[in-house]
Amino acid sequence: MADFARANLLTLKKTASYYLVHITVAGAVAYAVTGDLLMAFTLSLLEPTVQAVAFFLHEKAWERGSPPNRTTSLADAEPAGT
Repeated sequence: MADFARANLLTLKKTASYYLVHITVAGAVAYAVTGDLLMAFTLSLLEPTVQAVAFFLHEKAWERGSPPNRTTSLADAEPAGT
C-alpha cells in the first residue's frame, strides 16, 4: 500500500484537495436546498466521496492515455510540411 501511495502521491494530493472543496460546496448546496443540517452533512460526505474515487480513476485513465515524457508544447512543435 505504501508503494501505491508513493507512486500516486501527486494524484492523491490533488484528489484530497478536490474532495475538501467538493464537501464544502456540496454541504452548502444541500443545506440551501433542504434546510436540514443533518441531511446536508450526510449528503456532503456521501456524494463527494463517490466523486473523489471517480476523479482518482479519471486522472489515472488520463495519465495512461497521455504520451510518455511529453515535454514540448504545441507552440514548440514544428509546423506541418517543414
